[in-house]
Formats: sequence, structure tokens, C-alpha cells
Amino acid sequence: RGSGGRRRMSGRRSRRNSVTAAGNGSSGGRRGGAEIESKKKRKQLVIHQALNADPVDVKTLRQCAVSEGGLLSDEIRRKVWPKLLNVNVYALPSKPGKDIREGHKDYSQVVMDVQRSLRRFPSGMRADQRAVLQEQLINVILYVLQRNKQLHYYQGYHDIVVTILLVVGERMASALMEILSSHHLRDFMDPTMDSTKHILNYLMPILEQVKPDLHDFMHRAELGTIFALSWLITWYGHVLSEFRHTVRLYDFFLASHPLMPVYLAAAIVLHREREVLQCECDMPSLHQLLSHIPANLPYERLIVSAGELYCRCPPAQLARQAALQLHKSVTISTFQDFQQATCGQRPDAVLWQQSKAR
Repeated sequence: RGSGGRRRMSGRRSRRNSVTAAGNGSSGGRRGGAEIESKKKRKQLVIHQALNADPVDVKTLRQCAVSEGGLLSDEIRRKVWPKLLNVNVYALPSKPGKDIREGHKDYSQVVMDVQRSLRRFPSGMRADQRAVLQEQLINVILYVLQRNKQLHYYQGYHDIVVTILLVVGERMASALMEILSSHHLRDFMDPTMDSTKHILNYLMPILEQVKPDLHDFMHRAELGTIFALSWLITWYGHVLSEFRHTVRLYDFFLASHPLMPVYLAAAIVLHREREVLQCECDMPSLHQLLSHIPANLPYERLIVSAGELYCRCPPAQLARQAALQLHKSVTISTFQDFQQATCGQRPDAVLWQQSKAR
């Protein structure tokens, strides 16, 4: 009887312990959620202060865009992205008229690409809403090309434009894309693929420095870098399935050196090293494996890794390699001046007053 009593008492204690543990778990979850929310609010405050500093604290905005969680929301992106690109939101271009389409050499190709871009719009969006956005997408692309005759349209450009358009709207997208196309994307918009290949050529030297065995395996398979082409020229917009991941990467890229998409490509390949080395050592097998990006990649960790690779293998160091010396990149050579030009911007409150005084 005494032994049975002890077992019953022990059973009650065990149940009480289980309930206590469950309670502690849920309270830990609440604490974790509260901590995340508190962190977000602190970041929002830092961004608000940086935006309202005079001049705008662009360095802090860049740090916020790169750090965990990026710019947190599209509402904040609409305020910060223009500052990262030195765009005055109170001096945006007017909406382009229909005449922008008349006789434009790229019009037919742009329309075909836009019509094929249905999956880039939010699922569940009404067909009439999507049709309006597709017309705006065509307008933004042709606006940039019409005003910058030296720029040449490429298939994949619309994937970047649609991301910017969905976040900031037509007029601001026109202004942001004109800057992006003349700087970060400039090498992709040459009449030939030579400059694009040059940018791709930075990928393998990064892998060679960090993981020589992985690099040699890919080299023996004669893989090349074409598997990463759509990643770079669309800023991953064409290959990611979730919009939230795409805009998170755009926060990162807009705040970073224009070669950062290449460093991210290297980080993705390094993250998948085991899969690569277990694959058949031939071009078709490796190309098939790497050209498809898994849906569950740890993007925050990869962003940190890309930043570390950039510090470990800076562009100037990579450019000393023979294969990279033969071509001059407009994007890379103008970046320092571009970044310098973003300093000294006035806060939006001042710009608004100035726009009213005109």
C-alpha cells in the first residue's frame, strides 16, 4: 500500500512538472516574441532618426538595410530606398504618356516579357489590378530606356523593375530604376553580354580563395558560371518564390557594393557545398542542381556570409586576377562616386518645404 501511495504521489508530481514545463515553454515563447517586437521598434526608431537627421544619416540607413530583418516593411522601404539612391521624392517624374511606346525598338520584347511575368505578382491579386500594374511596368521600363539611349534592354530587367514597382509605385519606380540602371545594373545594359560575363567572372575566384576543393570540383566538371546568370541579372527576383525574400535581398543590395549579388551567389554555393560534392562531377548534373534555388534557404545567414566574403575577398583584390584585368566595369568604377553623392541629402520634411516654395 505504501509503495502504491508513493507511485500515485510521484505520478501527480510528474503531471505538475509537465504542466509547469509547458507553462515555462509558452512564457519563453512570449518572451521571445516580445523581444523580437522590441528589437523591431528600436530599429524603426533608429531609421526614423536617420531619415530626419539633416543631412540624412545615409550610413545608418545602409546599416539598417543590411542588418537582420532589413528595412522591416514596404512602408519603410518607400522612405529609405530613395535615400539609398539619392532620389528626391518631391521631384519625381510625371507618369509617362502613351506616346512613350510609339516606335520604341524594345516595345514588343518588353510587352512579351511583362505578359510572361504573371507569377511575379501577388497570388490572389484581381486580374484587372494586375493588368494595371503590367501597364505601369511597361511604362517604367520604356521611360528609363527612352531617357537613357546608352542603356540596352535585356530579358530579366523586368524582374527587377516589377519588384521596385510593387513596393514604391509607378512614379517613384521610374526615378529609382533610372538611377539603378545607370549604376548598379549598368554592366548588364551594354549592347553585348561582355560586361555581364565580366561580372560573373568574379564568382569562381571567390570560391577558389575560400574553398579550393569545391572550386576544383566545379572546375573539373567544366560548370562555368551560367547557372548564376539569372540570379545576378534579376537580383534573384526571377528565381525566388516568396516576395518577402526578394525585397529583403533588395534592401541588402541597394545598401551595398554593386558586386554584392555575386558574393551572395558564392555564399549560396558554399552553403550547398555538401550537395555539390555529392553530385555527379559533370556539367549537366551540377548545372541542374545549382540553377534551382531551394525554397528554404537561410537568407539572413547567407546575407551575413556574403558580407564576410566581401571583406575577405574584396573586389579590388579579385580584380588583380588575369581574367578580370582585361575588362573595365562601369558599375564598379563609378560606385565610389555614386556612394559619395548620396551624402548630404536633406530630410523629406525640408524637401517638402522646398517643393512648396518653388
